[in-house]
Amino acid sequence: MRLRMLRGAAFVLFGVIGLRLVQVQIIDSQRYRAVAQKQYQAKVVLPADRGIIYDRNGNVIASNSTLVSFAADPQVAVEDSRVIATKFSQLFGKPRSYYWEKLQTDSRFVWLERLVDTKYLKEIDPKKLNGIVVCYEPKRLYFNGYLAGQLIGCTNVDNAGISGIEQEYDQQLRGENGYVVFQRDGLGHARPSVDYPRVEPINGHNVYLTIDMQMQSIAEKELKKGVEQNQANSGLVIILRPGTGEIFAIAQYPNIDPNSIRTMKVDDQRLRAVTDVFEPGSVFKIVTVSAALENGVVSPEKKFYAENGIYTIPQVSGKPRKIFDTHKAGWLTFREAVEVSSNIVMAKVSDLVGGERFYKMARDYGFGIVTNIDFPGEVNGTLKKPMQWSGTTLNTIAYGYEVGVTPIQIAAAYGAVANKGVLMKPYLFQKETDATGIVVQESVPQQIRRVITEQTAATLCDLFEGVVDRGTATQAKIPGVKLAGKTGTSKKIIEGRYESGNYIASFVGFFPADDPKIVCLVMIDNPRGLSYYGGTTSAPVFKAIAEQILNTTDLITPVQKTVLTEVQTPVIEHDTLPTVHQGKNIVPDVRGLSVRRAVSILKERKITPVVNGTGIVVNQNPEAGVLSKKGMIVTLLCEPRSTGSIGMK
Repeated sequence: MRLRMLRGAAFVLFGVIGLRLVQVQIIDSQRYRAVAQKQYQAKVVLPADRGIIYDRNGNVIASNSTLVSFAADPQVAVEDSRVIATKFSQLFGKPRSYYWEKLQTDSRFVWLERLVDTKYLKEIDPKKLNGIVVCYEPKRLYFNGYLAGQLIGCTNVDNAGISGIEQEYDQQLRGENGYVVFQRDGLGHARPSVDYPRVEPINGHNVYLTIDMQMQSIAEKELKKGVEQNQANSGLVIILRPGTGEIFAIAQYPNIDPNSIRTMKVDDQRLRAVTDVFEPGSVFKIVTVSAALENGVVSPEKKFYAENGIYTIPQVSGKPRKIFDTHKAGWLTFREAVEVSSNIVMAKVSDLVGGERFYKMARDYGFGIVTNIDFPGEVNGTLKKPMQWSGTTLNTIAYGYEVGVTPIQIAAAYGAVANKGVLMKPYLFQKETDATGIVVQESVPQQIRRVITEQTAATLCDLFEGVVDRGTATQAKIPGVKLAGKTGTSKKIIEGRYESGNYIASFVGFFPADDPKIVCLVMIDNPRGLSYYGGTTSAPVFKAIAEQILNTTDLITPVQKTVLTEVQTPVIEHDTLPTVHQGKNIVPDVRGLSVRRAVSILKERKITPVVNGTGIVVNQNPEAGVLSKKGMIVTLLCEPRSTGSIGMK
């Protein structure tokens, strides 16, 4: 009996084993085959190289370097886990427990260190540490450090764009990763197998921007000076071409270094030119003046009484409303009112224009709607419809309050005036090329709408020239160059209230006024120096930027160059460079030359000049004679010309 029971039990046991074998080898064979493959196979990603970002002149802004990452298979690293944890702790300064805990998981793949210097390969040998996996990964490298930091943005640890241009054009830049299948030997070491497929990565495309890094450098340098001299919180500059909408520069200070993004303040990382809204103050008078001229309710010589600086408006209910002018005056022509930026006259003019026509003009200029600039995070701003206005809104909005705008909207609006009344879409993307240099797509200028007639635009240019020549922006004047522009000073709202001592000071202008090639907006946030007005804080920054652009570019015509030259002290320049510096692959000696001549020589050699100051070059860095390469930067220190001639060195 006992023997029968043993036989029966054995029969049942073998039956169960047989059924299990059928399940494993037949029914669930695919699943177990995959599990087995994981134990001796590994699929390793081959990362694609991210595309390069260039400026409009082909200067590299962002490229890639190669770093190394260390990972582990905890199941294979069991025997060496203590050694591995100790080794990594010694090299990278983290607690031994940090690595030990990672190696105790059930996962087959864990990162130990990401994107570290390749020098660590000398200390960590995967052949001697079972389960260690070495991966080479691309790391984004930003060649210009802080220059255009917020604009360019950055990538994350996986080299994906997370802000700025890097985010906006991530799809074009990132490419497609490939992979290779490895086999593990008995010791856990991974080796590529010829029996398994290898898919090569497809590198990302390159992106060229409309940005001119030389102008960007000029803007950032002068903006920093302006913010510091005026003891301000921050500032920004936008430079664009009015005829096309191309953005040459967007500067912001404090700026950031994308190479060290984790150490940068989060509040400084957004590009405020497109993400921040402010009450513009008098720069918004472009709408009031345009609406009045376009609808024929004023002429430049029409006179208005400016109430000697205080205008009291009776209200149906509540206290009377008072409007103040900084420059107190009696009778003013409309031209003079624009030049001295009279709030009182603009309020009176807005009554002649009316709410509907005023709102239409503001909307046509693009206020209250995004410009659709190709950059993430752009906001609409605030422009209430007339039905939402109070009894004081029309007069108040006439001089730039009760409306919220972005800096890019202001720059684009003044660009429309400079472009004979046609509003252009601002843009940053120039073209996209593949790895072979073939153009995949390219931007073309886009007209949004005609805002005002050419005649009205010409009258506005004339009025804005008067602002610089005789009005609130005389500190923007450059001898020999026609400039047009408008100042603005507005109180900031702090916790829902206008606070004295907190202002936004701005100046926006364009030049040459008779054939505008550049629009430049300068904004200073909360200046606390001797003055807080746009004409005394932002206008000088505009002037410094404009002077250097005129000296370092070919934007002005030959006729305009002649006019500019006549008011400058003549200078003797080198006819030829010294023989010792004639080599094409070395930095030439440009000391003693005019800025324009020095810049021309450097550009011929594919060297990018960065100019500090105006006049003649008194020093340069690097010095003459060092080896040069395409796209390298040479900084020129310049000083104004003294009376008389300057001899050769």
